[in-house]
Amino acid sequence: MSVAVETSPAAKGRGRIGGAGPPRRRRRSRPQTAGRMGPDVWVLLLPALIPIAVLSLGPLLYGVYLGFTDARAGLNVPTDFIGAENFKELVHDGLFWSSFKIGLIWTVSVTVLQFALSLGLALLLNVEGLRLRPLARVLALVPWAMPPVVIGIMWRLVYHPDAGILNQALQTVGLLHHNVDWLSGFALALPAVIAVGVWTGMPQTTVTLLAALQGVPADLHEAAALDGAGTWARFRVVVWPAIKPVVLSITSLNFIWNFNEFGLVYVLTGGGPGGKTQLPMLFAYMEAFRYGHFGYAAALGDVMVVIIAVLLVVYLRAQTREEAS
Repeated sequence: MSVAVETSPAAKGRGRIGGAGPPRRRRRSRPQTAGRMGPDVWVLLLPALIPIAVLSLGPLLYGVYLGFTDARAGLNVPTDFIGAENFKELVHDGLFWSSFKIGLIWTVSVTVLQFALSLGLALLLNVEGLRLRPLARVLALVPWAMPPVVIGIMWRLVYHPDAGILNQALQTVGLLHHNVDWLSGFALALPAVIAVGVWTGMPQTTVTLLAALQGVPADLHEAAALDGAGTWARFRVVVWPAIKPVVLSITSLNFIWNFNEFGLVYVLTGGGPGGKTQLPMLFAYMEAFRYGHFGYAAALGDVMVVIIAVLLVVYLRAQTREEAS
């Protein structure tokens, strides 16, 4: 006797024993787009973006605008838009080109000497058997802990023609027979200031290079030593390729920072004697706050912003190329 079992359309669709149909297809969640920030993220960023916009971006844009005006010091002095007149005057200004030349000499000299001396000091501090190495590392950071104004005042005392310890020390060892005014001589002022700039910037460069040296694997040194490589060969084949990206980064940043130097040189010489140490930032400062030519000084600042932007682009492209290789 056969029993006819009536099957519902829903059961026919399932077609499995016990009425269990095929598993339902799960809805795929939409992938989150990388780099897209929701409104909540912008709300969290606002407390940080507002001070940047008010204290950095706003003054920068206003300074760029002032470069196209004849703004001058004084109350109720009218300011007119004059277009590129300030920049045309800047091109024919011999004092500007002189300060730019001095700025390049200062920047290149300080950056190169900082790197060379810092690399030597970092290699020395990286030696395992060096006695009092922790103390040496602490002493190497002393200039980094001092404000530029304090460093400038301290070195003015060191360079003092009558009571400075530099003249006394050189006379004691017989290298000098009379006092030398290091910061007032036309031939000595810029080298003296460069020496202070090198001393001031060495700690940061030394720490960066020391960290890079400590990141070189020890087994590479051992393998090179087993192959008969000497100290110079190990440095050239093993150490230099490993620290080259760090060297490129720190020297590029040092170049930009040194090109923007102001406070240290201002305290040491104020741009003198006779403008022999007047860097571009000092020239802009004098034009703005000594002579009251705000528009002209702002135009100089605009030129410096363009130069620094170009340097940043070169630095970032070099970094990208180095990472890609």
